[in-house]
Amino acid sequence: MTIVKVSNKFGRYMQNIYAILVMYLYWIIAPLVAVLLRFDGEFPTEKLGQILLLSLFGGSLNIFLNYILAKNQVRYRIASVEEVFAITVSVSIVTIILTTLRIVFDYPSLPRSVPLISGLIALIIQFFSRLLVRRKSYKDMYTRTGRINTLIYGAGITGRQLVEQMFSKPSDFRPIGFLDDDVSNHKLKIYGRKIFGGLEKLEEVVLNFEINNLIIAISEISGEKLIEIEQRCKQLNISLKIIPNSFDILTKNLQVSDFSDIAEEDLLGRRQYIPNESEISRFLSNKRILITGAGGSIGSEIARQVFRFNHEDLHLLDRDENALLKIQLDLIGDGLLAHNNLILADIRDFQRISDIVDGLKPDIIFHAAALKHLAILEKYPEEAIKTNVDGTRNLIQSALKSNVKYFVNISTDKAADPISQLGKSKLLTERMIANVIDEEKVYISVRFGNVIGSNGSFLNTFRYQIKKGGPIKVTHPDITRYFMTVGEAVHLVLQSVLVGESGQTLILEMGNPVSINSVAEYMVKISGKKIEIEYTGLRNGEKLHEVLIGKDEITSRGNHKAIIHTRVKPLDESKT
Repeated sequence: MTIVKVSNKFGRYMQNIYAILVMYLYWIIAPLVAVLLRFDGEFPTEKLGQILLLSLFGGSLNIFLNYILAKNQVRYRIASVEEVFAITVSVSIVTIILTTLRIVFDYPSLPRSVPLISGLIALIIQFFSRLLVRRKSYKDMYTRTGRINTLIYGAGITGRQLVEQMFSKPSDFRPIGFLDDDVSNHKLKIYGRKIFGGLEKLEEVVLNFEINNLIIAISEISGEKLIEIEQRCKQLNISLKIIPNSFDILTKNLQVSDFSDIAEEDLLGRRQYIPNESEISRFLSNKRILITGAGGSIGSEIARQVFRFNHEDLHLLDRDENALLKIQLDLIGDGLLAHNNLILADIRDFQRISDIVDGLKPDIIFHAAALKHLAILEKYPEEAIKTNVDGTRNLIQSALKSNVKYFVNISTDKAADPISQLGKSKLLTERMIANVIDEEKVYISVRFGNVIGSNGSFLNTFRYQIKKGGPIKVTHPDITRYFMTVGEAVHLVLQSVLVGESGQTLILEMGNPVSINSVAEYMVKISGKKIEIEYTGLRNGEKLHEVLIGKDEITSRGNHKAIIHTRVKPLDESKT
């Protein structure tokens, strides 16, 4: 390990030496050419010392200014607009200084025009040399690309980034060109690769250029369009890949290795997603945070997102020791269960919860612990009361007693006009939160629909049923549900704390509802198996179509376009 570090440092040192020598070479050539131009091609040998002095001053100043302009370790792409601007600024300042020295101090003793001409020539030489380097770099990039002829759908920032990575890093992909639905982009080139037209050109381009692979570089795309594209790719016998969703792109660097096949989750649609990382970072930093149900789908994602901004004072509570083990492995790769931030406890136990909250005195509690499976809670409604209602009451009372400032209760769309035990129990928790009206506190509920890929998700159930040969069981051919990725949902939960007022229920925009039957039909189709879909009928407490907002709820909009505000009727504890 030490040898590698020394080698890297030596390599960087040699690169710096090389850059300094090249800069001095520019400034040796520039004054020599400037003098020849000034004296009509005759070289005044008696001025050689002054010329070399000008070269020394010019080169040293240029090197110093380049260091200043790159003091934050900004690395410009060769011959990019940013690099051209930086070179122009640097050489212009050097030229102004040299000209001022000549006019004010008559030093070096050369014609006044020489510093000006030298600066112009130095600028031209630097531009020309970088263009040559860029041309060679492009040539090298083209020869390094792989053997899989690849077409990219989407010529935006993401598509450009993908092609740049294919060129600059070892890759099996050879980018042939782009498709893009924006007519204004047609016939343009990106890194020498043409934009052939819109998606209607797919078949023509695939046949003309022997395309093996299509990559969708659009983070927000509808499920219907994905199905259409995949069917066309199958007919053309080419493989189809897709980039991660927009949330994953914005929270980590996109890599070529992140391409994946179309998953069933993608069929539920992708929305444009713009997280506000800076506000959340400022809010979460230097706060003590407690997450209940930290091993569940929502709780673990809250933990992962909070951990990025605050890993020093994050405390995870769950009654399942295996769930705590899994989230600890996810966060730090340590499965020892020895860290004090892991708390094994049941929210049903008031005294235990009260002692934990009183001992920790957290600034924020994210309450994600709950029983959530509708069918089994219809059989055992008392369990929904014990965990979802009594457990939440225990937490709220303990939080108020310990003067916890922020409390976020995770709710569900089933709490809107509830007919199930799950929905009724979660509405009761929202009503408990509605009781906390305190200008110095923010106690809110956040309500949203189904989370794609969560524990117990219908997608996982369908996959299992297909693997076993079917049938796929769907309750009703017309049933629909709202869906959102867990990353999107949790990020909006974090945003809700910034915009919510104490006592409010905040409802997340979920887009359009999705037909469960359509997803089942597609999953059967891509499996290649003959599997029947069996309709079992709606279960007790199950709606055909969920709603996000109750019919008697009055809503308003705040500062965040994806979050709706409402207030449910406060719960009179004396009557429960």
